[in-house]
Amino acid sequence: MSYATHVKRAFKYRFCPTDAQAAELSRTFGCVRKVYNLALAARTEAWARQERVSYNQTSAMLTAWKKTEELAFLSEVSSVPLQQALRHLQTAFTHFFAKRAKYPRFKSKRKSRAFAEYTSSAFTFRGGRLKLAKMAGPLDIVWSRPLPEGSVPRTVWRDAAGRWFVSMLCDDPRVKPLAATDAAVGIDVGLDHLLTLSTGAKIANPRHERRDRARLARAQRNCARKEKGSANRERARGKAARIHARITDRRRDGLRKLTTRLVRENQTLVIEDLTVRNMVKNHRLARAISDASWAEFRSLLEYKAAWYGRDVVVVDRFFPSSKLCSHCGTLQGKMPLSVRTWTCDCGTTHDRDVNAAKNLLAAGLAVSVCGADVRPQRRTPGGQSATKQKTPRREP
Repeated sequence: MSYATHVKRAFKYRFCPTDAQAAELSRTFGCVRKVYNLALAARTEAWARQERVSYNQTSAMLTAWKKTEELAFLSEVSSVPLQQALRHLQTAFTHFFAKRAKYPRFKSKRKSRAFAEYTSSAFTFRGGRLKLAKMAGPLDIVWSRPLPEGSVPRTVWRDAAGRWFVSMLCDDPRVKPLAATDAAVGIDVGLDHLLTLSTGAKIANPRHERRDRARLARAQRNCARKEKGSANRERARGKAARIHARITDRRRDGLRKLTTRLVRENQTLVIEDLTVRNMVKNHRLARAISDASWAEFRSLLEYKAAWYGRDVVVVDRFFPSSKLCSHCGTLQGKMPLSVRTWTCDCGTTHDRDVNAAKNLLAAGLAVSVCGADVRPQRRTPGGQSATKQKTPRREP
């Protein structure tokens, strides 16, 4: 597995704009959304005529729009975020034509994220003071952690809770591969316990959403009673959004600390390839699965492993990790979720989750150590039960 020597890392900081700065940024966000929608409409009309419009053509359209009386307000904000909006639209169409994404959609004022992306020509950053184009003074940023040298401001946005953030991109020389170790662990995700490790350790599920469920429900009911478009409804919406933001922040903070600990302690980490988007279709478990955030856990684990020189092995989702005896290898029959412990014919009593984690570890090591192609014990032909991330499979 190859590891990056230079890690591109984004640092997020919160800031408190003045009234004038907030108004300027809100104007910029609106203009970004307007330009994106105008360009998308132009490209959609051309698409109906079986014509393609390039980024350069939309850039020329932007210049023409600024000269019209109706859209002259586009000249009042920095031109860089507007050009970046056209580049984002070009990227969206590139993914669409490559069949990696659906057709681009128009940005809604209520539902879309309020943000603007800047480049090096649209800001000055000296002595810890960041000043954006078209602004009289620097932003009042809360420098919550040290920032490496050579950082470049990229994006400014406001979240649904009304908080303002700026992201800084840089090469972080402090991220280096850790010393190699022989430790390996299988990780089984769940709902009763967030994680169960092959060592037998279980990590409790904090259930962040459940802790604030009653408060969130009251805030949402209060918002629903207010008249649409009124100031009271906006205040009530903001209160519900702040509760959502608090839940999200707690969940993300816990997952980041947990994944960092796992990566530091283990050289090889074996997880299961779960299709979360299909699993949340079970309406009885959808809320609990979403609150556990298994997909975000995997994403964090994979990029931190790449940073610190660790290996992440992903086991096929059809591998019968829960029904396979980790002691003798006997495959059991149907095993509903209500069965938490079971006894094999060999006399071994298993905790369902610990047994699954042990089987995941064994399947993952078969690929990581000797390059074996371990197939799941199932009737469906084809499929590889475990794959090492970013590593081509070696022939035995």
